[in-house]
Amino acid sequence: MSHIELTVLGGGNMGRALIGGLLRHGMRPEQIAVGESQEAARATLSRELGIAAAADNAAAIRKADLIVLAVKPQDAGSVLAPLAAQLQQRRPIVLSIAAGVRIQALQSSCGPGVPVIRAMPNRPAFVGAGVTGLFAPAEVDASQRTMAAQIMQSVGEAVWVATEDALDVVTALSGSGPAYFFLLAEAMVNAGVELGLPVETAKRLSIATLHGAGLLAQGSDGDLARLRAEVTSKGGTTEAALRTLQAADFNQLISRAVAAATRRSRELAEQFGGTSP
Repeated sequence: MSHIELTVLGGGNMGRALIGGLLRHGMRPEQIAVGESQEAARATLSRELGIAAAADNAAAIRKADLIVLAVKPQDAGSVLAPLAAQLQQRRPIVLSIAAGVRIQALQSSCGPGVPVIRAMPNRPAFVGAGVTGLFAPAEVDASQRTMAAQIMQSVGEAVWVATEDALDVVTALSGSGPAYFFLLAEAMVNAGVELGLPVETAKRLSIATLHGAGLLAQGSDGDLARLRAEVTSKGGTTEAALRTLQAADFNQLISRAVAAATRRSRELAEQFGGTSP
């Protein structure tokens, strides 16, 4: 990424997280331009990351090889449309992390010939431990895909999906996923308190267990069933707990939850003016 000229349109939380990750991975501040309408956000970028941000998006994208669109979904069209002539002249990659806004809608705002890629990162990107789902239409070439993946890998892992529709499942699984684990951790805290632990002790145990389990899974070969079995001694305490969860149809409950989030992702895409593929 040593020769990439990058522009981030939108200096909010995810935009700042991405810039921070890129700086940690060796990108120089002078390679990064930011277009941001809010003066307070521009000041934060300068103070925390040493990045100069401009209120003028046209000026910010002037030298860009790749543009990260990091604005609210409802603002994506109004941000891109005034830049269409400039985008068609230079044809930078437009990498959108605006949730739910479809490729067709983005291409319509950018105009013909501009390569558009969609990305769905998740909140752990804020600490460099995210995972991003990526989709690109067929006309985006291998080098452009590689550049987009490298940008998102600065804040964690990147996984390509074969269809745009699959990004709704990515949103439900990994985008919303941290909240599912936090809910489980909360429930574990409450159970510990009900059984007599002080609340701070229960919180420390639950949070440390969540963290440690994640590290074990991340450092493994990905066989989650085997990891679970290694913790579960026959006739032991873990087996008793898992039987209770299974009796309550735990797997189906999670399936229904992820399906509900997927449906909502598609509903929001329609609301933001995108069209399902």
